[in-house]
Amino acid sequence: MFKAATLCKQSPSTAVELMPACSRHLVKRLLRLCSGTFMSARFLSRLGLRWFPLLCMAILIVGLPVGCAVLQHKERELVFRIEPGTAGWYTGLPRAVQEFDIKPASFKSGQNLHGWWYPADHKDAPAILYLHGVRWNLTGQLFRIEQLHALGFSVLAIDYRGFGQSHGDLPSETSVYEDARIAWERFQVLQPDPAKRLLYGHSLGGAVAIDLAAELSRQTPVPVRGLVIESTFTSLGDAATAVANTSLPVRWLLSQKFDSIDKIADVHMPLLVVHGLADQYVPPRFSQQLFEAAQEPKRLLLVPGATHNNSMSLAGRSYGQALEKLLQAKMPATTPATIATHSTGRDGES
Repeated sequence: MFKAATLCKQSPSTAVELMPACSRHLVKRLLRLCSGTFMSARFLSRLGLRWFPLLCMAILIVGLPVGCAVLQHKERELVFRIEPGTAGWYTGLPRAVQEFDIKPASFKSGQNLHGWWYPADHKDAPAILYLHGVRWNLTGQLFRIEQLHALGFSVLAIDYRGFGQSHGDLPSETSVYEDARIAWERFQVLQPDPAKRLLYGHSLGGAVAIDLAAELSRQTPVPVRGLVIESTFTSLGDAATAVANTSLPVRWLLSQKFDSIDKIADVHMPLLVVHGLADQYVPPRFSQQLFEAAQEPKRLLLVPGATHNNSMSLAGRSYGQALEKLLQAKMPATTPATIATHSTGRDGES
């Protein structure tokens, strides 16, 4: 009798060969589809979500023996969609940026976290822990990091293991959460004043930031001043379902959950939620739902004309003002919720 436990212990390629013939044929066909020309679809190239319904259907058809090894590995590849090398628009680091590597004892041999520390011009400036989303490593994030620095912040940014110069296995939800916590330990040293610490997460990085903020909120006093999430979603399953326009129960079938909507109420610090109203990848309604579920004080900044990646640019002064108000908000939460909409006639890049 074919045993699922045996298959789960194998590498994806070995697992395929150990499957029953009917299962093996279906999975090989699925993998050819997932690695073929359809992978160049616009949204898949950004977030890797379009093929989730197909993966979920395969899990239902073939069953646990197939899903435990091959499909979960493929799912993680599609979620993180790592681009090797440097981003095409990267022109080099500013001179003030300090590069570093962290190698905790908990990491396997050869693994590390690579990061950048971009100190502000003023030594007493507040600092931001920057957590990026999928696909692009730090070289693809520099434009946004520079914008935060221009607003007067010091910025600590890291690549999760498997991205850029951070070496490690294919990322997972668990591993990126762990990496964020390790980065937080370094962040506390670089900015020792809790009143001047902010967490920032973009896209999937917003889910990572929410998870970290919820954990830090259990401490007394809370060791961070506020949380900023931009262009993020309620859960990965919700995002996949919305973009693929499917009725499949994707949320319950994915192994990578990123269930921010279930954690946001546990965040007890000032919150700024930002979303471009022209975001073609993550619907703005997800940020509105997160905002509604969050504790006070909170602020929602919606940016007309902004897409998934340029809300910070198109919001202009409104973005900096929202960050200032976040730093000034009282703790514990007593400030009334505020919704701010910044008007702009310009269209943004994707």
